[in-house]
Amino acid sequence: MTTDIPVLSIMGHPNAGKSSVVSTLTENDRIEIDKRAGTTTRADSYPVIIDGQTILRFIDTPGFQNPTRILEWFQSHQDEIDLAGAFVAAHRSDSLFSHDRALLEPISQGAGIILVVDGSKRIKEKDRTEMELLRLTGRPRMAVLNNLTSQRRHMPAWQDALSRTFNSVREFNAHRATYAERLRLLQALKGTDQRWEPQLEATIQAFERDWERRIDQTVTTILGLLEDALALKVSRVLKVGEVRTDAEREAVRERMIEAFQDDLRGMETKAREQIRAHFHHNVWNLPAESLLSKDLFSDEVKESLGLSKRQLLLAGAASGAATGGLIDLGVGSLSFGTGALIGAAAGVALGAFGSNTLAKIDIKKKLGFEHFAMGPVTNPRFPFILLDRVILYCAQAMNWSHGRRAADEDSPHRVPDSPLKKKGFTDGLSGEENRALARFFFAVRRGWKSSQEPRCREILTRILRDLSEQDIDERLEL
Repeated sequence: MTTDIPVLSIMGHPNAGKSSVVSTLTENDRIEIDKRAGTTTRADSYPVIIDGQTILRFIDTPGFQNPTRILEWFQSHQDEIDLAGAFVAAHRSDSLFSHDRALLEPISQGAGIILVVDGSKRIKEKDRTEMELLRLTGRPRMAVLNNLTSQRRHMPAWQDALSRTFNSVREFNAHRATYAERLRLLQALKGTDQRWEPQLEATIQAFERDWERRIDQTVTTILGLLEDALALKVSRVLKVGEVRTDAEREAVRERMIEAFQDDLRGMETKAREQIRAHFHHNVWNLPAESLLSKDLFSDEVKESLGLSKRQLLLAGAASGAATGGLIDLGVGSLSFGTGALIGAAAGVALGAFGSNTLAKIDIKKKLGFEHFAMGPVTNPRFPFILLDRVILYCAQAMNWSHGRRAADEDSPHRVPDSPLKKKGFTDGLSGEENRALARFFFAVRRGWKSSQEPRCREILTRILRDLSEQDIDERLEL
């Protein structure tokens, strides 16, 4: 086994959550995870690859099958320099120890140890046996308290017992761990053996560079979504006479609205796919009650996200100076996304956001044809709503643990969610930041290259970095 990169063997009792820990640390949500005990029956290697280079390797091992007999063998052969290697060699042909050989072989080849224990359960004698036999291997050792519940009464006893036999002990919920928590675990590994510090420091720096690149890619995705959405136009051409009655004309307009909204939904879906790819998510289903699962044009989304009318005024987004006089705050209240109409002539406003319209339909007659054109988006609030939605989605993608798919979300003892506050991110920005965004939105609507794009990139980068460095924000539960 190569020593050029850190190799860590994930060990522990069956059903302690080893595979979930590996899935989270490697950002690999395709690792087989089963809630039944003993799902892992062989040692599998999972590399962490950045820029085509393997920078870290985790070995997911079977659970201990015969820890008492292994410990007895270790204690009777303490003259061996490499106890793990000697045990593997001595029992190479013994089928009784096939799983035990699989989990000890990586250690005999130089791997460090991460012992995963379920801190929600009381310590048993078998657990103490496993701790002692791993201590006798002499390898760098970290213990991970993978408590996936709110039950903490056994945690002090675990901390006390593990601290006696391990170089480092950390709490780590594999179903809820964020990027920052994964990085802190790697930082703590440096303390298990001073000889590993250069390797682990290089690994951590590679992680940080890769994360910054993902943030930059995500910002590009967000700006691309905003540019495409705000410049969107749909059109339809009909022969004069094809539309004879007001009801037929209204039906055409309703189909235009539906097509316009479907295109916006499709753009949001495409951006979400890109964001999931940036953060290596393949298996991820949002709960139905999540705000991110609601339709983009639903009342709940409209009421929860975006800026208030006062904030829009402060940002300059709803003023004639900022928008060229396109926005009329005096428009009467219309139902959001219902295709309500004002008048029957050109310039009809459709699809209301509160008291502001989403876009306009222009109708022109020329050479025996009627030209229907809808777009671009003129509503000053919509881009802030769309931006809030995509940032919320980023927050989920960045901090949603890859091992969480094994979580029992219906358990009465699951770690509780934070209290919900129905709000987005843009309402917490400064006036200067919202003005920069509003100017960018206005330029995009007009098809101009905005001088505010670099400033908007800075704003979005700062938001995503903040999400990376903090604990799970309460808005993630939206």
